[in-house]
Amino acid sequence: MKGLLALALVSLGPWAGLAGAGLRPVKVDGPWRALHLLGFQNDADLQRIEAELPALAARGVNVLVLEVDYGFEFRSHPELRSSDRPITRSGAQRLVTAARRRGIRIIPEFQSFGHQSWAKETFTLLTRYPELDSTPGAFPGNEGLYCREWDPMNPRVYQIVYPLLDEIIDAFEADAVHVGMDEIFLIGNEASPSTRGKDPAEVFAKVVNDMHRHITGKRGRTMLMWGDRLIDAARYDYGEWESSKNGTWPAIDRIPKDIVICDWHYEPREAYPSVPMFLEKGFRVLPTSWKDVAASQALIDYSLGLGKPGVLGHLFTSWSKPDTLAEWPPLVANAARIRPRHGSPSSVR
Repeated sequence: MKGLLALALVSLGPWAGLAGAGLRPVKVDGPWRALHLLGFQNDADLQRIEAELPALAARGVNVLVLEVDYGFEFRSHPELRSSDRPITRSGAQRLVTAARRRGIRIIPEFQSFGHQSWAKETFTLLTRYPELDSTPGAFPGNEGLYCREWDPMNPRVYQIVYPLLDEIIDAFEADAVHVGMDEIFLIGNEASPSTRGKDPAEVFAKVVNDMHRHITGKRGRTMLMWGDRLIDAARYDYGEWESSKNGTWPAIDRIPKDIVICDWHYEPREAYPSVPMFLEKGFRVLPTSWKDVAASQALIDYSLGLGKPGVLGHLFTSWSKPDTLAEWPPLVANAARIRPRHGSPSSVR
């Protein structure tokens, strides 16, 4: 899952110590009601979000996960801007200020490792620096693969990416960052010289730890990521998209437990056993749904019904730009179901 509107709830833990770092975290009452935003890539787009903040707040939304990716006026690497009209610092700060007034936290997302292309379009990191592609020269026209991935073993990737993250963090005064990292499929591929023959779990854990070392270790921010590559598909019958059939799942025991796992599932089920699994491993979990209203309700009721403080709330995604954000059907139907349960956090900072 990437570039979506997502709605999220978090406990006090992720934000501890941020006031001392000079940030002004928004007090959020109750669990996260989060919406993930995809495709909002310039200041005009942010002004549209700003205009919809009153309706979103009235719906109970208290977190917006804004997928920024390369749609920012990077100064460290201006060649990686995805357009001539990206999000500016002033545009980001205007949105953050307006959101704070409504009690809404903005969490920017920078899609990492995977999803470096979509369909025939390859995104700017790998078009400007094709040598950083995990499968350099392979899959011409992006035929025969899902999405391109950056080379996880090349230190030059991180020399470029970390400054991009820093610019986004600073512009949005962000106390948390979502790094994506869903649907990674090319580790160990014959066309991937740096990972061929390597343990997929070790490679995936390396990328998670590299990003966490910078975001949390150096910058003191909370890191969020998608959870699908950490779920053993042989144990949990979710399929190859919502869980891992390619050997990455043992990484779950090799990464820090202060990462917030966005556990996404799109179909209605009687139970979602990966949620308690992540909790038992020591993670906080932000269950995540998509367009199916019944599936959204089932996931909310199941996860919050566990009564565990590690369940932070719920994240709604649309993977599109709805005409009216606050009228996204799963949000309309189910936002009110996200309320404190026995044992769940009553407030979030």
